[in-house]
Amino acid sequence: MFAVGHMSLAYLLGKLSSKTLGVNPNIPLLMVLSILPDIDIAIATFTGLDIHRGPTHSLIAALIVFTPIFALYGKRAVPYFLAYISHFLIGDFFIGGQLQLFWPLMKNNFGFFEAGFLYINIYSVVNIAIELSLLLVAIAVMVKSCDYRVFFKSYKSNLVLVIPIATVLLPTFIGYPFDKPLFIISPIIGMAHLFFLVLFVYSILNVIYTVIVKKRF
Repeated sequence: MFAVGHMSLAYLLGKLSSKTLGVNPNIPLLMVLSILPDIDIAIATFTGLDIHRGPTHSLIAALIVFTPIFALYGKRAVPYFLAYISHFLIGDFFIGGQLQLFWPLMKNNFGFFEAGFLYINIYSVVNIAIELSLLLVAIAVMVKSCDYRVFFKSYKSNLVLVIPIATVLLPTFIGYPFDKPLFIISPIIGMAHLFFLVLFVYSILNVIYTVIVKKRF
């Protein structure tokens, strides 16, 4: 999946789980965690190691990392855990596959295709339709629940959105880690990314202005 699909999916799962558990998650953090597994792309770029969809896409590794978090925060950690694992257990599992889900216990690849089903390419009409559908549903839920307001508040915690900004900005306009910018490869996905890009940029600028500039004067 592209970033827009991962973030929309994580938000919806985080919203559903938080409502069920009676907790109030940090929505920007949910979106950061949804794309965090792909940090292995940056690591591979700078180290030359072929680790994409390896350790950071492992359910075993995720459980190890989140165990102390669950111990400290209990059920409040559930939406964040779901946001993180949704990246590979749902998004990448069905789109692309080739996941080392049980690293380091085994390095076998898992996915929808590896299980004997149809291979779904990230550029396929099927994936684009899925991601756009997730985005539209996410927007509808945000509007109905008024969750969109969090992006217009001057919470310092909103500064974490600088991470997904890079994830959305680079592939959309520069092309990294793809061969060409998404506006050339898939204009529809490029436009979908703009929704989050504008929202995140405004949120960060609002925090900077309110917390730093406005207080100074």
